[in-house]
Amino acid sequence: MEQLDQIAETIRANMEQTAAARDHAYQQSRSLIALCARSIRAIHREEWDAAETLLAEARGATDDLVAGVHAYPDLYFAGYTQDAVKEFVEANLVYALARGQALPTPAELGAEDNTWLNGLAEAASEMRRRILDLLRRGQQTEAARLLDAMDHIYSTLVTFDFADQITGGLRRRTDALRAVFERTHGDLSNSARSAQLEEALKALEARLR
Repeated sequence: MEQLDQIAETIRANMEQTAAARDHAYQQSRSLIALCARSIRAIHREEWDAAETLLAEARGATDDLVAGVHAYPDLYFAGYTQDAVKEFVEANLVYALARGQALPTPAELGAEDNTWLNGLAEAASEMRRRILDLLRRGQQTEAARLLDAMDHIYSTLVTFDFADQITGGLRRRTDALRAVFERTHGDLSNSARSAQLEEALKALEARLR
């Protein structure tokens, strides 16, 4: 029985370490998600310097989170850890899309492939808000560029026809993106028609003078 006590104590010590790592990772993931939300808000406001600063902070927070659970695969692949990394991916991809830059790769962001794809789907959906802002300012060309990007992203994501256990639930996010794209396409089309009608009325008014 002494051997049992020793084995039990060893297991208990290991579990205590894992529990401590889990609690710390959970708190880190919540902080990271909040930081990424702030960066996306700054992007939509076109506060580029603030967005870049927040993304740099998010990079450090992501590195710390991943390093803290590196020795615990169950914690690394846990929902809260990958969700936080997905938010980091989304924030960086939103920035790249809004600025017309190349998309950072999964390796560059330190993300798993399926986490990156899910972040991409959410970043594309986030473009709806920016497109509507652009339309309100009359920036049709830039809005059309982002709509094309949304279409390209959806057309790419829909080709990943694998089980949810492999993709991390990508199909659901891809379906959600399709609905967002269709609404946004309708908004852009209506805006274009309105702009054309306005130009036609101005031309008619000029001829009648």
